[in-house]
Amino acid sequence: MNLSPTRLIRRLCLARLACLATGAAMGVPLLAQAQGLDHQHKAWTALLKRHVVLQGGGSASQLRYAGMAADRALLKAYLDTLSAVSAASFADFSKAQQMAFLINAYNAFTVELILTRYPKLASIRDLGSLLQNPWKPKFIALLGTQMSLDGIEHETLRVRGRYDDPRIHFAVNCASIGCPMLREEAFVAERLDAQLEEQSRRFMSDRSRNRYNPASGKLELSKIFDWYGDDFKLGHMGIASLAAFAARHADLLAETPAERDKLRGLAVEVSFLDYDWKLNDVR
Repeated sequence: MNLSPTRLIRRLCLARLACLATGAAMGVPLLAQAQGLDHQHKAWTALLKRHVVLQGGGSASQLRYAGMAADRALLKAYLDTLSAVSAASFADFSKAQQMAFLINAYNAFTVELILTRYPKLASIRDLGSLLQNPWKPKFIALLGTQMSLDGIEHETLRVRGRYDDPRIHFAVNCASIGCPMLREEAFVAERLDAQLEEQSRRFMSDRSRNRYNPASGKLELSKIFDWYGDDFKLGHMGIASLAAFAARHADLLAETPAERDKLRGLAVEVSFLDYDWKLNDVR
């Protein structure tokens, strides 16, 4: 069927309006849909630079949730731009763009989740119940469906054969003291590998979370390595054990050359530290 230019333009406009209406029905504002995604995630970076407080020489951080609450309209505007991305558009992103998008989404929606009860909570786990933890509810409009935080992390970022990069565990932040730090900027595709590597070194250099204990002769690691240890045997890491992963960071985990040599020689027993679930809030 041949259409005149006028009728063709009219039909394309109607199709565009139908797509926008579908997004609006899912709770995505029309403006966010029309603007498209900023792959530099500048709005998220602006919020993080304003409210993340670095600690421990940059190996840890806390967040000013009170400040985020004051800027909640800006946070929600950023979240709307994420929610406006369709599954088809996401599929056209590069792998690095996809990973940056998902990590930023996890972190930003976690902050929004905390703000739904802040300041009347001491831990993200206060948002859960006897029957469901706070990572299970599907409150996130993302990629054309409703997702949970677990859906972003375990059903997308950690899917075998998709990204296979265990460094995501140093990038996603669960709003807890025991978690790897919330980065003071958004993750972006062009610098993603360098950002993930820096996050790894920051986390491994934080002696409150990972350390060699000369008194016990044990390598004491974050509980994250107990929960997700198998992830570190995938992809570019290709390690045989957690001790082998720790050996790569011996200079960060131990004080003396002899202790570092012991770690590099894999002659060390691994134990796991208790996880601190207190809210990573600046009070």
